[in-house]
Amino acid sequence: MIEKAKIMDEQAMQRAITRISHEIIEKNKGVDDVVLIGIQRRGVPLSRKIALKIKEVEGTDVPVGILDITLYRDDLSLLAEHPVINGTEINFNITGKKIVLIDDVLYTGRTVRAAIDAIMDLGRPQMIQLAILIDRGHRELPIRADYVGKNVPTSKDEIIHVKVEEIDGINEVIISSQENF
Repeated sequence: MIEKAKIMDEQAMQRAITRISHEIIEKNKGVDDVVLIGIQRRGVPLSRKIALKIKEVEGTDVPVGILDITLYRDDLSLLAEHPVINGTEINFNITGKKIVLIDDVLYTGRTVRAAIDAIMDLGRPQMIQLAILIDRGHRELPIRADYVGKNVPTSKDEIIHVKVEEIDGINEVIISSQENF
């Protein structure tokens, strides 16, 4: 893999998280009945950062849940014989809530489809919205994010790496290309 460019540094990521947080508050006319659900792995720390920013602005704690979509993936048989399950932790009722699903990168849309299936097995939300740090295009399903940190047009041989301090020790977004041998 060849690193091509840094798309976002820590400050750019923080600005995007701040903007997404404000847009969530504005679109929902506050945060009544709003819950955040981060998709494992990097959607989880992003959802926590958005919740902290919303609390700064609104003075209200927004519930945050963790969603593991591994068993809902349509490519589960291609992943591994024994896929790693990180676990779902949603300790609140989602029925009637405005759910904001949060993930790092939106690409084909298949992860989001799996997340929606998983959520519908847990209850019947009032609505589901989608917040994404990076939208890179190349959708295979009719899925669109409600909140986007940055649109990054990519080719299919490029890879977006979102790094978050909680997992990777640094906050940044890198684009790289795969070498074809």
